[in-house]
Amino acid sequence: MDADIRTRILSAVDDHFEQEIQFLAELTAHPSTRGNEQSAQAFMAAQLADRGLEVDSWQIDVADICDLPGFSPVIGTYDDAMNVVGAHRPATSKGRSLILNGHVDVVPAGPLDMWDSPPFEPRVDGKWMYGRGAGDMKAGLVANVFALDALRACGVVPAAEVFVQSVVEEECTGNGALACLQRGYRADAALIPEPFDEKLVTAQLGVIWFQVHLKGMPAHVAYAGTGANAIEAAIPLIAALHEMETRWNGPTCRHADFAHHDHALNLNIGKFQGGDWASSVPAWCVFDVRMGIFPGQDIETAKAEIEEVLRQAARENAFLRNNTPEIVYHGFHAEGYALSEDTSARARQAIGALDGAHEAVNGGAALDRLAITATTDARFFGLYADTPALVYGPKAEAIHAFNERVDLDSVRRVTQATALFIADWCGLEAAG
Repeated sequence: MDADIRTRILSAVDDHFEQEIQFLAELTAHPSTRGNEQSAQAFMAAQLADRGLEVDSWQIDVADICDLPGFSPVIGTYDDAMNVVGAHRPATSKGRSLILNGHVDVVPAGPLDMWDSPPFEPRVDGKWMYGRGAGDMKAGLVANVFALDALRACGVVPAAEVFVQSVVEEECTGNGALACLQRGYRADAALIPEPFDEKLVTAQLGVIWFQVHLKGMPAHVAYAGTGANAIEAAIPLIAALHEMETRWNGPTCRHADFAHHDHALNLNIGKFQGGDWASSVPAWCVFDVRMGIFPGQDIETAKAEIEEVLRQAARENAFLRNNTPEIVYHGFHAEGYALSEDTSARARQAIGALDGAHEAVNGGAALDRLAITATTDARFFGLYADTPALVYGPKAEAIHAFNERVDLDSVRRVTQATALFIADWCGLEAAG
């Protein structure tokens, strides 16, 4: 890339960075938890349209995607699930196409009195912006938009198709990204600026969500021995799942990218409900579980082992051996993905372009690699669309926790690196 245009692009990001911070604050102020993303998506659609992109907003239809690889089962409908894509169409189409993907949905804030400031009233303190979703991952979504803005400010645009995707459902299924593939949005590479400290993600885990439903036998607490406590029956089942977790993390089970990691796979009891009355032996309980799996670990085999572990634990309970727990799969049904295993020329070229962009922004410092113990939407592109998916985003802290925050200096650098990556990967042409 010509040194002059590189310098101009970096300066353009700097020149518009205050606007980028304001944009991020406005987007973070939308409480876009699952089912409540519509206002944030309307904001994104309007902003993309104002920039001259061809905007496509649509309601996800489960019937369109339920038979596709990578689909995660859902409970309820998607009447409120909206995706937004802004498409840049070049005049010349001489470069390589690109998907800039990000999710607008955020996880619940939890008890508001445990935040230092309201989670959906973003505030800046020094180099940090605080707010639910500021880091995960609205800062990355905004960086995608302002990277393109920087190019246009220099009088150029990508010389290939670029699709700016603002998707829902990333935090619970990934079906939003899958719906984009079903809609026909394909490209030569994908870039997803998830908040992993300006490192390139080489591998990510898969995730399985499931519920365990238990039925007990109600009784007045004065005669508790005549009943069967469904809540207490869950305790040995949870212990058995944690024993399985230990086995799956054993050295011989690990994927190569996680060989150094003693406990990459985490089982989490994320939600527990049960009983109806303090003086009644509880007749029911439901607990929700999240379990990680390694790249290459077969989901169906993993589910079979989960089910057998629960059945075996139930056999050791006098009541449950004749009242088998019911397992319901909903939410994440995600395979792991390793960019490190993509040996294609396109993957090498895309990684090389990102390496160069990162080094140009960071004074020649090399782009570090990272295997993460979470999942992202990268799997859809890498596993099901033959598209190398690069996960590279800003530094954030306390994501999914209280006082979530994103490093604004890091957001600036990621925006600059993204703009340089687009210019290299897609090529440039004069803005119309």
